[in-house]
Amino acid sequence: QVQIVESGGGLVQPGGSLRLSCATSGGFFSTYVMGWYRQAPGKLRELVASITSGRATNYIDSVKGRFTISRDNGKRTVYLQMNSLKPEDTAVYYCNGAGPQTWNWGQGTQVTVSS
Repeated sequence: QVQIVESGGGLVQPGGSLRLSCATSGGFFSTYVMGWYRQAPGKLRELVASITSGRATNYIDSVKGRFTISRDNGKRTVYLQMNSLKPEDTAVYYCNGAGPQTWNWGQGTQVTVSS
């Protein structure tokens, strides 16, 4: 079982940037496809970005060119660099597996984009 702790959220103005971190423990981190998800109020959780063990990445259309997912296998950590943030990016952001394996969800980290 992999344990997950997300951090780095906050309140930012439109056009601003944030960097989210996802620290993990347990399992074989370097082998997993990892992803960042988000859930806005009243909406379903959606997969925003994913990264394979070979560092291939994938993004939903609404964040392409603005968000960058990366991983540091030595630190067992996944990052999400978010630039040019928009109010519609406001959500709780979660990290979890994005391939065959998922684990218990962490607390998530709140991102609020507002002027």
